[in-house]
Amino acid sequence: MSLPSSVDVAIIGAGAAGLGAAHALRGSGLSVIVLEARDRIGGRAWTVQASPDVTFDVGCGWLHSADKNSFVPIAQRLKFELNTDLPPWGDRAFGDVFPEHEREAFVLAIDEFYERLWDAAANGEDRAADCYLEPGNRWNPMIDAVSTYVNGCELDQVSILDMEAYEDTYFNWRVRAGYGALVAAYGAAAPVVLNCNVALIDHSDPRIRLETSLGTLAAGKVIITVPTNLLADEAIRFLPPLPAKVDAARGLPLGVDDKVTLALADAEAFPQEGNLRGATMRTAMGTYHIRPFGQPCIEGFFGGRFARELEDGGDGAFAAQSIDEIVDYLGNDIRRKLKPLAESRWAKDPFARGSYSHALPGHSGARAVLAAPVDERLFFAGEATSPNFFSTAHGARDSGERAAGEVLVALRKP
Repeated sequence: MSLPSSVDVAIIGAGAAGLGAAHALRGSGLSVIVLEARDRIGGRAWTVQASPDVTFDVGCGWLHSADKNSFVPIAQRLKFELNTDLPPWGDRAFGDVFPEHEREAFVLAIDEFYERLWDAAANGEDRAADCYLEPGNRWNPMIDAVSTYVNGCELDQVSILDMEAYEDTYFNWRVRAGYGALVAAYGAAAPVVLNCNVALIDHSDPRIRLETSLGTLAAGKVIITVPTNLLADEAIRFLPPLPAKVDAARGLPLGVDDKVTLALADAEAFPQEGNLRGATMRTAMGTYHIRPFGQPCIEGFFGGRFARELEDGGDGAFAAQSIDEIVDYLGNDIRRKLKPLAESRWAKDPFARGSYSHALPGHSGARAVLAAPVDERLFFAGEATSPNFFSTAHGARDSGERAAGEVLVALRKP
């Protein structure tokens, strides 16, 4: 659709948060528009058909805390098939590269680390999580590697109070057709203008003026749902400036988690939903999911500084690293069975600049600061504003619904 000249509510960003806000405002009688810089909706939720046989979630892929995840009833309503099997990062290790006795030792070490961390958080300390690693423990590099998958960064960059605030019910489900496909279907009816990049939000007058790549728009209320790195880099400027928002965003940077999918020939010789990782004793490592949904592929996951380095290596770097690691684990015969299909590079994505947020040590309160409305005219949503489900698509969607509710409350006031 085309850009209108004036609306009651403008929503910036057509990711899960923006779409959640648009859904919540349906039937309100307000004129609403969603402005999206990309040529598609969904944001960091994006499903592609990597090959005729392989569906790949380039972004989020797991319905975390599924028993409390608002996308679960949405998926059921939209007739999306859900998979409730246990995730592959448990005990379904493939091969002998991570023997059971070693896995047990690692699980014990990481459990003891989390116990120390939770005890410290209960006392109100807000320090970097790496402070609670046991000095000299041989498993510390791999515990740090787990943080790169969970937080998108190493433990020295994570606030323990923020980690403690995250609500994990340990139910992790999947969408057979792709989480990104579900988010896109959820937002299909939203009034979205694509390829519309917002550069300036001028809230100096009673009507807010938005300068975009497609022209100027006036709005009574604006909901901002863009990733924190864009706010921190001032890719969108505010007039008058909002230094508290920029500072809060800088305390909630997006970490990096990237994924790759490799076609797997002779796939029937490999287990479905298998897990492959080695006792490598290093943080710079990938972890691998063999034949997700029985598909003829292997998915690889990389996080933190290692993922950034691989992004800097250019297209194909994740696939090359994955193939080398898998060959190192399983032998050179598998090399000819693997072929690159697709990979993400979220830190290089100009409209994301990362994967999902974590709070830096000492900045656990920044989520509430970022979420707070300004003058009952500017409202903020996105996964980084979620108090307990940050870093998730459903946390983003719920925050959009919350911001829409704040708009409606503000409009009812005299």
